[in-house]
Amino acid sequence: MAAASSIIRRALLYVPASSPRFMAKTLHLKSDNVTFDLEDSVTPSEKAKARSNLHEWLSTTAKPVAVGELAVRINAITTPYAQADMADLAALPNLETIVVPKVNSAADLKFVQDSLRHAAPQRYSSGPGARPIRLIALIESAKAIMDLPSICAASPDLTGLIFAAEDFALDLSLTRTPELTEFLYARSAIVTAARAFNLPSTIDLVCTDYRGDGANARLERECTAGKGLGFNGKQCIHPSQVREVQRLFSPSEAEVDWAVRIVFADDKASAMGKGAWTLDGKMIDAPVVGKARDLLNKAAMCGIKLQKVKEKWRHQQPE
Repeated sequence: MAAASSIIRRALLYVPASSPRFMAKTLHLKSDNVTFDLEDSVTPSEKAKARSNLHEWLSTTAKPVAVGELAVRINAITTPYAQADMADLAALPNLETIVVPKVNSAADLKFVQDSLRHAAPQRYSSGPGARPIRLIALIESAKAIMDLPSICAASPDLTGLIFAAEDFALDLSLTRTPELTEFLYARSAIVTAARAFNLPSTIDLVCTDYRGDGANARLERECTAGKGLGFNGKQCIHPSQVREVQRLFSPSEAEVDWAVRIVFADDKASAMGKGAWTLDGKMIDAPVVGKARDLLNKAAMCGIKLQKVKEKWRHQQPE
């Protein structure tokens, strides 16, 4: 399983593999993840063509310099398309991750893992050239929510969970509301299970508004609420959403200031033999310090420059 500190996916942008024009636009994008889609955005009559487009693109195009990870969302394993998706693409070096839709059980992930190992055995060898394909599971049903522990433990290549709100709403006959309270249990279950099994990524639902009045405000509200629940990324359906999503899932300037102050003051408190101390009238102990250090690690991964902040607060003392 990938170490939690090694992967960052603030934005996961879906790009339909049926459109070479949209695929070409990824060369100029800056995103932690681009996921070429063979599933929902591609009609059945276009599945084979989309797969062929994607094979050619991944075979002949260098990875975009500002994209952190190239992934593919294959078709569900219950369809006649999934096996061909994996057989045709698994061996391509530019493919780093597969997003697996409609994961309802551990058996679904194990089937995908076994299929990939069969299609590209060289990627799973014990030699220096081994590059196992990372997996991300889409959680879309009540059954998947109830089976989260076994799903999280199903594969050493699993690196994250994604909440698919629209399919989940369909499964439970729910109506999506702006407040998203109907998804609270499922979303909380996903982030809790992912953390319990040390999965690096928890990626929240799509914001379906990307144009018109109120779209940006709704996107910000959803990102803030998702981050508050414990998600560390969000699915995007349009490039215009990526920049704001990555900003909102990065540590803010105020959060970075707070974390730097905590770390400097804790170093001084430790030198004085203090295990607990106060800052701004609040008690600071080991869990708070751990949170501050984790936040600074994430800030560095997000490309946030920390040197000036550290210079500003290097004399911070515990109270």
